Amino acid sequence: MTHATLATLSPPAKTASRTPADQALTIIQRAFEQDPPVRWLYPSNADYQRYFPDFAAALGAPAFTEGTLGLNAAAAALWIQPGSEPDEAALGALIERSIPAHRQADVFAVLEEMGAHHPVEPHWYLPVLGTQPEMQGRGHGGALLRPVLEICDRTGVPAYLEATTARNRALYARHGFEATAEIRAADCPPLTAMVRRPR
Repeated sequence: MTHATLATLSPPAKTASRTPADQALTIIQRAFEQDPPVRWLYPSNADYQRYFPDFAAALGAPAFTEGTLGLNAAAAALWIQPGSEPDEAALGALIERSIPAHRQADVFAVLEEMGAHHPVEPHWYLPVLGTQPEMQGRGHGGALLRPVLEICDRTGVPAYLEATTARNRALYARHGFEATAEIRAADCPPLTAMVRRPR
C-alpha cells in the first residue's frame, strides 16, 4: 500500500536541536503521567520517566517515519496509516528490559487483547494522543484528529483507537468514535475499544 505523507499534520518549526519526535514524546510523557493503564504499566515514577517515551515511540513508530505524526504546541498524535504496524520487535524488547519478569506475561496479554479488537479491514490506528495537562480541554487534541478523520471520510476507511479514561472517551465520541468493546486483561485498568466509521 502506498504510504501517504500528511502535509496537514506538519509539525511546527523545530527549535534548536529538538526534533518533532522529541517534542512529541515530551508532550506525550507529560500527558500520560496520571493515565491509569499507563501507570499500571510503569507504576514507579523513575521507570515511567525512563521507559514510557520509548514505549510510546515503539507503539506509534510509523508516525515518525511515514509523515503521520500530528503535532502542535500542546498536543501530539501518533497516527498509523493502513498497511503499517507498531514496531512489535521494539515493544517486545523494551518490555523484556523494563518490566519485572513476573509481570511481563500480563503486559503481553494486554497488548494481545488490544490487538484482537482492531477492525479486520484496513484502518487508521491512533495508539497515542496526548495533550499537556495544563492545555487540556482547549481543542488541541481535536485539532490533531480532524485531518486524519477527513482522510478517512474521503477514502472510506475507518479509524480505531483505545481510550484509557472517561474524559478521553468523551472527546473521541464527540468526533464520531463509538465504543465497541471493553478491553480487560490481567489486572490492568480497562481500556475502551472505539471505532469511527467513515462518513
